Amino acid sequence: MAGGKAALLLLLCAAGLLTPASAADDGLTKFKLYWHDVLAGTSPTAIRIAQAASSNSSSTFFGAVVAIDDPLTTGPAVTGSAKSKDEIGRAQGTYTFADQATFGLLMNMNFVFTAGDYKGSGLTIYGRNEVLSAVREMSIIGGTGKFRMARGYVEARTMDSGAKSGETVVEYTVYVKAAAAAA
Repeated sequence: MAGGKAALLLLLCAAGLLTPASAADDGLTKFKLYWHDVLAGTSPTAIRIAQAASSNSSSTFFGAVVAIDDPLTTGPAVTGSAKSKDEIGRAQGTYTFADQATFGLLMNMNFVFTAGDYKGSGLTIYGRNEVLSAVREMSIIGGTGKFRMARGYVEARTMDSGAKSGETVVEYTVYVKAAAAAA
C-alpha cells in the first residue's frame, strides 16, 4: 500500500496537479530577508549601550552590549539608516560580545514585520552568532501574529562586512513553523 501511495503522489506531481512542496508540506515556512546594522553616519541603527572596563582593550570587544533597531529588507543593497522602499520590518533588541577568543555574539532580537505578507507579526531570535563563520544558525523561540507560538531557526550569512560603508548586511534565511491559526 505504501508503494501505491508513493506512485499516486508521483503521478499527481508529474501531471502538475500536486507540487512536491505540497506533497511533503509540514507547515514549515521558508523565506529570506536582509538585516542592515548601521554603525556609522548621523543616524546609526546600532549603538553600544554598555561595556566592561576592558571591552575596548579586548581583541573581541568582550563585554560590550549593543542596542539595535536595524532595518529588514527584501534585498541586500546598502540602505544607510534611511527607510528603504524594500523595508519590510525592523530587527529590535540587543547583541552582546560574549566570547573572549573570537567574535561570538549573543543575539537577542525580534524581527518586527511592518510591511508585506507578515505585516503585524513578529519572530523572536535568540542564540550564538559567531560572526566570522560563513553560516551561523540561531533559534526562533517564539512569535506573534501569523507566527504565534513559532519554532524554528535562522541561518545568517554576511553579505557585506561594512568595512567601507559602515553598514553590515546579513542575509537571513528563516525556517519557521507556527501553531495552527485559532478558529
